[in-house]
Amino acid sequence: MSPYKVRSGPAATAIGVVADIAAAVIGLWILMYLLDANPDNDLVSLLRRLSRWLASWSHDMFTFDDEWARVVCGYGLAAVVYLFIGHLVASRVRRL
Repeated sequence: MSPYKVRSGPAATAIGVVADIAAAVIGLWILMYLLDANPDNDLVSLLRRLSRWLASWSHDMFTFDDEWARVVCGYGLAAVVYLFIGHLVASRVRRL
Protein backbone atom coordinates (compact mmCIF):
# COMPACT_ATOMS: atom_id res chain seq x y z
CA MET A 1 0.00 0.00 0.00
CA SER A 2 1.27 3.46 -0.86
CA PRO A 3 2.25 5.76 2.01
CA TYR A 4 0.57 8.61 0.15
CA LYS A 5 -3.14 9.05 0.10
CA VAL A 6 -3.95 9.84 -3.52
CA ARG A 7 -7.00 12.00 -3.99
CA SER A 8 -8.10 14.26 -6.75
CA GLY A 9 -8.53 17.85 -5.77
CA PRO A 10 -9.83 20.77 -7.77
CA ALA A 11 -6.43 22.50 -7.87
CA ALA A 12 -4.65 19.44 -9.26
CA THR A 13 -7.40 18.88 -11.79
CA ALA A 14 -7.27 22.52 -12.90
CA ILE A 15 -3.50 22.39 -13.35
CA GLY A 16 -3.79 19.26 -15.47
CA VAL A 17 -6.58 20.72 -17.58
CA VAL A 18 -4.67 23.96 -18.21
CA ALA A 19 -1.59 21.96 -19.27
CA ASP A 20 -3.74 19.83 -21.59
CA ILE A 21 -5.38 22.89 -23.16
CA ALA A 22 -2.02 24.60 -23.73
CA ALA A 23 -0.62 21.48 -25.40
CA ALA A 24 -3.79 21.04 -27.48
CA VAL A 25 -3.65 24.63 -28.76
CA ILE A 26 -0.01 24.18 -29.77
CA GLY A 27 -0.76 20.79 -31.32
CA LEU A 28 -3.61 22.25 -33.36
CA TRP A 29 -1.35 25.04 -34.61
CA ILE A 30 1.28 22.49 -35.70
CA LEU A 31 -1.43 20.54 -37.53
CA MET A 32 -2.80 23.69 -39.19
CA TYR A 33 0.70 24.68 -40.27
CA LEU A 34 1.49 21.26 -41.72
CA LEU A 35 -1.83 21.17 -43.57
CA ASP A 36 -1.11 24.65 -44.98
CA ALA A 37 -4.26 26.18 -43.51
CA ASN A 38 -5.41 29.59 -44.69
CA PRO A 39 -3.55 32.16 -42.54
CA ASP A 40 -6.36 34.69 -43.06
CA ASN A 41 -8.89 32.42 -41.34
CA ASP A 42 -9.80 33.70 -37.86
CA LEU A 43 -9.36 30.32 -36.14
CA VAL A 44 -5.99 29.69 -37.75
CA SER A 45 -4.85 33.21 -36.86
CA LEU A 46 -6.00 32.78 -33.25
CA LEU A 47 -4.21 29.43 -32.92
CA ARG A 48 -1.04 30.93 -34.40
CA ARG A 49 -1.04 33.89 -31.99
CA LEU A 50 -1.82 31.75 -28.92
CA SER A 51 0.79 29.17 -29.86
CA ARG A 52 3.38 31.84 -30.50
CA TRP A 53 2.71 33.27 -27.04
CA LEU A 54 2.70 29.86 -25.31
CA ALA A 55 5.89 28.75 -27.09
CA SER A 56 7.65 32.11 -27.01
CA TRP A 57 10.60 30.48 -25.25
CA SER A 58 11.04 27.62 -27.75
CA HIS A 59 9.61 28.49 -31.17
CA ASP A 60 12.98 29.62 -32.63
CA MET A 61 15.17 27.23 -30.66
CA PHE A 62 16.06 24.98 -33.60
CA THR A 63 17.70 26.00 -36.88
CA PHE A 64 16.74 23.26 -39.32
CA ASP A 65 16.83 24.14 -43.01
CA ASP A 66 13.20 23.14 -43.50
CA GLU A 67 10.71 25.45 -41.85
CA TRP A 68 8.24 22.64 -41.15
CA ALA A 69 10.89 20.89 -39.04
CA ARG A 70 11.53 24.08 -37.05
CA VAL A 71 7.81 24.49 -36.40
CA VAL A 72 7.28 20.87 -35.38
CA CYS A 73 10.33 20.73 -33.12
CA GLY A 74 10.08 24.21 -31.59
CA TYR A 75 6.36 24.20 -30.91
CA GLY A 76 6.27 20.45 -30.24
CA LEU A 77 8.89 20.84 -27.53
CA ALA A 78 6.72 23.46 -25.83
CA ALA A 79 3.67 21.17 -25.99
CA VAL A 80 5.58 18.25 -24.49
CA VAL A 81 7.04 20.44 -21.73
CA TYR A 82 3.59 21.81 -20.86
CA LEU A 83 2.21 18.28 -20.62
CA PHE A 84 5.14 16.90 -18.63
CA ILE A 85 5.54 19.81 -16.20
CA GLY A 86 1.80 20.40 -15.86
CA HIS A 87 1.01 16.81 -14.98
CA LEU A 88 4.06 16.52 -12.75
CA VAL A 89 2.92 19.57 -10.77
CA ALA A 90 -0.66 18.25 -10.70
CA SER A 91 0.50 14.93 -9.27
CA ARG A 92 2.53 16.71 -6.60
CA VAL A 93 -0.47 18.89 -5.68
CA ARG A 94 -2.64 15.78 -5.39
CA ARG A 95 -0.23 14.37 -2.80
CA LEU A 96 -0.48 17.41 -0.53
